[in-house]
Amino acid sequence: MLERIFKQYKFLLIAFGLLVIVIFLFIGKIPREKLGIHTSDFSAYLEESGQKEDEDQKNIADMKIIVDLKGEIVNPGIYEANDGERVQDLITKAGGFSKNADKLKVNLAQKVKDEMVIYVPKIGEEINVSLFDEAESTTNNSEGKVNINSANKDQLQTIPGIGPSKADAIIEYREQKGEFKKIEEIKNVTGIGEKTYEKLKDSISI
Repeated sequence: MLERIFKQYKFLLIAFGLLVIVIFLFIGKIPREKLGIHTSDFSAYLEESGQKEDEDQKNIADMKIIVDLKGEIVNPGIYEANDGERVQDLITKAGGFSKNADKLKVNLAQKVKDEMVIYVPKIGEEINVSLFDEAESTTNNSEGKVNINSANKDQLQTIPGIGPSKADAIIEYREQKGEFKKIEEIKNVTGIGEKTYEKLKDSISI
């Protein structure tokens, strides 16, 4: 019976088979023609994409910021930071301050940079800031000015007209508003008016 059906519809079955083959070849051909990519071009494209991905990964690695956290921190050590993060962000990653930490001697608003050392002293501890990167960003050695964006409480008090309360006010302002964009903005700090500004303007930088 099957043999009789095959003989009766032989040409129809052959035609259907040829049609399926043509459709298969046509569909398989569409992507390359539509994209204008031949086999050799497609291989080159894959190779180029792989190289670009490797370059992107290398660029990401080059942008990594590594920071050393020391002192009165719950979990001191080496931490990776993202561009734009601040000291407060890194200390939070490390579990926060220990109970003995002198928070007023740390500039929480300072942006972190690669190879930076952040040292948190104990309450009452005297530290030699020249041992750490903060010393480089706190003062401008060529002019002897204090950087009001990165100076700690003790360093701020070396500015004419700035005592403990005003130093605290400057640090609080930085923590709430961010870095000073120009030195004149220090007049926005509580307790620092025009007269105080005239005394200290030649001793500060940003």
